Amino acid sequence: MTDKTDLSDGSFGFETRAIHAGQHPDPSTGAVVTPVYLTSTFVHSAPGEYAGYDYSRAGNPTRAAYEACVANLEGARFGFALASGCLGTTTAMHLLSQGDHVIACDDMYGGTYRLFETVFRRCGLDFSYVDMTDPAALEAALRPETRMVWLETPTNPLMKLIDIAAVAEIAHATGAQVMVDNTFMSPYFQRPIELGADLVLHSTTKYINGHSDLIGGVVITDDEDLAERLDFLNCSMGGIQSTFDTYLCLRSLKTLAIRMQAHADNAMAVARFLEAHPKVAGVAYPGLESHPQHELARRQASGFGGMVSVTLEGGLEAARKMMADVRVFTLAESLGGVESLIEHPGLMTHASLTPEKQAEVGITPGLLRLSVGIETQADLIEDLERALAGV
Repeated sequence: MTDKTDLSDGSFGFETRAIHAGQHPDPSTGAVVTPVYLTSTFVHSAPGEYAGYDYSRAGNPTRAAYEACVANLEGARFGFALASGCLGTTTAMHLLSQGDHVIACDDMYGGTYRLFETVFRRCGLDFSYVDMTDPAALEAALRPETRMVWLETPTNPLMKLIDIAAVAEIAHATGAQVMVDNTFMSPYFQRPIELGADLVLHSTTKYINGHSDLIGGVVITDDEDLAERLDFLNCSMGGIQSTFDTYLCLRSLKTLAIRMQAHADNAMAVARFLEAHPKVAGVAYPGLESHPQHELARRQASGFGGMVSVTLEGGLEAARKMMADVRVFTLAESLGGVESLIEHPGLMTHASLTPEKQAEVGITPGLLRLSVGIETQADLIEDLERALAGV
């Protein structure tokens, strides 16, 4: 049978590795697609002796193939598939100890902020939130007990960019690890480990799976010590992603490249349309030359993604009217699926932040976040134009 081990090699392109890395024809049947091993336990040839797997919480062939593939696409060796992105965050936080200090970007997913403030602060971790677009702000926030720097780039929902390489250099000089939530970009457009990050998180609910039909997360590293500790935590805490859902994510990786390019093409068209509209106060999209960190986007990533934030002149009233009037865009939380979504961060994804915290970060009443899907581009523009006409 043909050996496909070499197709994981970095000399092969992203699209080739997305289809073949970590996957081999089934040795018993020759099946091209990795089977779904819906088994909880595996036979032992003798007590304590088994052929690679003993219990699916500790390891499963379907999950292992997916973990190997997604890690390979991030330029790393070790991946850990979890039941949700929040559980990926939870597992990563268990790498730390009581009294440790975490510096996080000030603009971030509301669910992550909620976890940090209402769960892990009670467990003895301390958190500081800084605008990491300014490296000096990060340096000023460092303490002797700082053990992790946590960032998103682009940030959620304001689409600010953070220089991953610069952050890594500053953090590593003090012994702190860097973890990057790469959900918005996917490994197709951005690979933080290649820029110096120690750990990468994805909510695989989003672009990795891309079809809005499962919940999942993954934590990736190329550090053997971190991988050993994550493996222990994953097995001990039991937060693994289900076998069938890992199969769906593995299936979806095969089309990640073409989906991401379609998302980005449509997002650029949407962003340019919105930027020119008289009822729009501002648009945040890294692909626009008007984005204050456009050059960093070009340097740090190979594309600009499918997320666009827009602020309407008419504030909350205009935002509510627009959300009610769209037809192709769907009013819903989440992102990264093939369908276009629209949501209000202040009332939806970031509602767990107090009004004071929202104002501090820059989440205004007129702010909307768009996850631009892969529908016909002209239909998306027409939908937005018609909805804005009634604002």
